[in-house]
Amino acid sequence: MKKRIIALMLAVIIGALTFCLAGCGSKTDDGNTTTAADGTAPAKTFTMGIDPEYPPFSYLGEDGEYTGFDVEVCKAVCAKLGWEFKVFAVNWDEKLVQLDSNECDCVWSGMTILDSMKDAGYVLSRPYFDNEQVLLVKADSGFASSADLAGKAVAVQLGTSGESLLNDDLKDLADTFGEVITCDSFLKCFTELEGNAVDAVFVDRPVADRYVAEHEGYAIIDEDLGAEQYGIAFRSGDEALCAEVDGAIDAIVADGTYAEIAAKYEDIDAGNLLFLK
Repeated sequence: MKKRIIALMLAVIIGALTFCLAGCGSKTDDGNTTTAADGTAPAKTFTMGIDPEYPPFSYLGEDGEYTGFDVEVCKAVCAKLGWEFKVFAVNWDEKLVQLDSNECDCVWSGMTILDSMKDAGYVLSRPYFDNEQVLLVKADSGFASSADLAGKAVAVQLGTSGESLLNDDLKDLADTFGEVITCDSFLKCFTELEGNAVDAVFVDRPVADRYVAEHEGYAIIDEDLGAEQYGIAFRSGDEALCAEVDGAIDAIVADGTYAEIAAKYEDIDAGNLLFLK
């Protein structure tokens, strides 16, 4: 009888331990449960959704790690909040679908704030950068204005504000082009231009500035074709998360970290960084 009672007590203890191991601690991204070695909950993991081919804001560095102005700012925000930093490379045309699918916690990568996002319920940060759309051409092309591209082929990245402009506010201009070719990254747009498959690329000013600085034989048509502002997109209902990130940005602006990061990127006009004004 005593042996049966002892066996029963052992079964209860083992069951309780198993339940605790299964239910205590915090969930990892794959749904498993973990507990820190000292018994405390591990740091929150914050996953930043980026366009991996969008220099100078987000791109793969020579060391094989993602870098860029936005990436460095997000890293500093996570350090300030005690969060673990993680990057997820989105398909830019599907960025909001991937955000809604919890593949990342935000989309933060030179992303234009659009009224359509607000109308769809996404939580948007304060704007942090003034941007404009420009046309990038070969320096010896002879093209000096958008009017010179009548009947010519122009490339634009899918899912960008540039594509939206050509389909909406700048449709009259787009209709003068011989063809508008969409590519899934700006780098592919530039490859098309390099190979003479297109005559120009419709692109954000900082991206064009970086390309011209790194590649000889290219020029920007000095014509402002659309003003916009960059911000960070969060899922509907994530107002508290957005407020935490905004608050941490205020903190790294105040302690000088933000300006130090900005100083590394000469092709980003500091005058367009709203938090440094």
